[in-house]
Amino acid sequence: MKRLVLIFVLGLFASASFSQTSDSTAQLDPKTKLSLNIQDQAAYQLAMRYNDPQMAKSALYRLIVRNPENLRFQELLGTLYFEMGQSTSAALVSLDILEVNDRSIGALEIAAYSLEQLGALDRALPNYERLYLLTGDNFSLYKSGFLQYSLKRYEEALNSVNMLVKNAKPDEKIGFPQSETETQEISMKAAALNLKGMIYLDQGSNTEARTAFEEAIELEPNFQLAKENLQKTQN
Repeated sequence: MKRLVLIFVLGLFASASFSQTSDSTAQLDPKTKLSLNIQDQAAYQLAMRYNDPQMAKSALYRLIVRNPENLRFQELLGTLYFEMGQSTSAALVSLDILEVNDRSIGALEIAAYSLEQLGALDRALPNYERLYLLTGDNFSLYKSGFLQYSLKRYEEALNSVNMLVKNAKPDEKIGFPQSETETQEISMKAAALNLKGMIYLDQGSNTEARTAFEEAIELEPNFQLAKENLQKTQN
């Protein structure tokens, strides 16, 4: 009971503090606000130069509170959290941005990657799908197909990989980890064919899976993952 009362009091205190901050910010005259903005932007740039992300975040928070209409500061904060590997904070900031501007490419990218890192695949997927619709980026389409496959939405996944096989450019590559330090670069089309085989394999369609893996290996003879997957069709 005491814990509940304490949480309630802290909540009231936080609300009051935020209200007072908002009120005091609203009362700033334009000249003072501009001066404070210039100081905090300089502090942010200096902190980034000296690799001090904590001070950079503090400057950005002050800028966000003082300029709630300027999404640029939130975008910088989301990027900073993402680069620091703080996926939860990065996702939350980006989702707030998307509530205001659902066409923000940077926020969509960070939300998609961060939510995927957190294992929230069903929430990451719509962001990858929207990224592809807005940019036509084939990597976003591949990620959409892979998450659809992971969520066992096989029909959608097949639609995505078929589009990718058709539209992948010859110079597009995607990396597959071979060890903690090594990555194998594979053409996007071969990667899509490998994913297509994985979808069929999951559904028990070994013949279709084998064909897809063989096509992937024909394009990329050293594609280790596709070779391993091809072996699974022979069991």
